[in-house]
Amino acid sequence: MTPAATAAGPRDLPHPAREEIRLEGLLHALSDPVRLRIVRDLAADSDELFSCSYFDLPVTKSTTTHHFRVLRESGVIRQTYRGTAKMNGLRRDDLDALFPGLLDALLAAAARQAARLGAG
Repeated sequence: MTPAATAAGPRDLPHPAREEIRLEGLLHALSDPVRLRIVRDLAADSDELFSCSYFDLPVTKSTTTHHFRVLRESGVIRQTYRGTAKMNGLRRDDLDALFPGLLDALLAAAARQAARLGAG
């Protein structure tokens, strides 16, 4: 990360700049079913921000925190504090600018897989 990205204040979380987002990191972040589910939920209403507690995930709180950190550090999501809650939003503009069509293709494939497996 650039010095600007890592020089976060006490309530700011470090995020990679757009030009630092790597395809390998993006694919790694989305290779986990829980993280892919989070991204699918965020993409369903990509203009909204959601707290971590909004997501009903089948993992512990500490594991949930890990998944959100992986998504943030890979550049998939942006996290900001609103009071004491971490709010999460998909970095669709950045991802679409760097990898046109990739996010939509991955989300469509994930939806087809979920329908095929009966997982929503």
